[in-house]
Amino acid sequence: MQSNGSTTTRKFPFKIRMVPDELNARLLNDFHGEKTGFVQVGDDKWFFPSKYLKAAEHFYAFEARPSDVWVATYPRSGTTWTQEMVWMLCNKLDAVAARSEPLTKRFPFFEFHIYMHDLMKQQFLSENPDPADQQFIEAASTPAYEVLSAMSTRRFIKTHFPISLLPPSIFETGAKVIYIARNPADVVVSYYHLNKLYRTQGYTGDFATFYDYFENNLTAWSPYWTHLKQGWNARHLPNVLFMFYENMKADLPGTVRKVAQFLDTPLSDADVASLTEHLSVESFKKNPSLNGQELIKVGILNPSAQGFIRKGQVNASGEELTDEIRERLRKWTERNLEDTDLRFPVT
Repeated sequence: MQSNGSTTTRKFPFKIRMVPDELNARLLNDFHGEKTGFVQVGDDKWFFPSKYLKAAEHFYAFEARPSDVWVATYPRSGTTWTQEMVWMLCNKLDAVAARSEPLTKRFPFFEFHIYMHDLMKQQFLSENPDPADQQFIEAASTPAYEVLSAMSTRRFIKTHFPISLLPPSIFETGAKVIYIARNPADVVVSYYHLNKLYRTQGYTGDFATFYDYFENNLTAWSPYWTHLKQGWNARHLPNVLFMFYENMKADLPGTVRKVAQFLDTPLSDADVASLTEHLSVESFKKNPSLNGQELIKVGILNPSAQGFIRKGQVNASGEELTDEIRERLRKWTERNLEDTDLRFPVT
């Protein structure tokens, strides 16, 4: 097929298969936001909802620009934190502008529309008769590759796709990619709460069941370890900056300086201090442009679930991780680190 706004033809290189019927039925029973079923992509069996089938070639053929900045993570690995840092660095630390427009608009989520099942979209529309709210829902369900292709200004793009599913044009053009990795214990607890928070996911089960899905690569954007290893293996590319969430948390001013250097945006010491304060968890929770207020308003977020900005801590997994699950996590981690020099920072 032809890519958006380009004569380049790219063939999507991976096979896409529906998950087996029995497993699909169990998943649909636990994840109410998806109404059709789930697919697995390629030999790595990347896990996505059914709308990925029709969107895969569009994602792959998307034409990146040299000026693009992509933030790529497995979910709940410091994505929002890094997005806001990047946007501020590339926009002269304009906090007033940042607060006046939601991050979801300033920094489009490349693949979000595949999580907005058509039936869920209709439900959101029926719940929100106000024309402005309906317009917002329509915009949220529009493929970001269409929105981004029409943009004339510099583009900042969020994605949870692994390196292998990103548009090859990113690496051909030298567009900047910042990849963040976070330890699996903190990720899985935060991701559990996110799946309960987003009605587009609509997870209704308990944590033990969710952990089982996570370990067996049956949560969106999994497999987790393959995702991280691909990011780690890309760290030497000139257009890729790989960072650990744990190091970001331990030294945020140092992280700000590192990202500023990568993006070629010089900062004074006063700038670093100002941006560090802007990026604090306390500031995030009070900032309506970052904490999903626009999604709460139209009911995409479940008001009874924990908020989008949670603890932002390291090794704070808490009561969800029983001794049994901690031991499973330990063994799972050991098995998956055997063939790589990837190691999480000791905190």
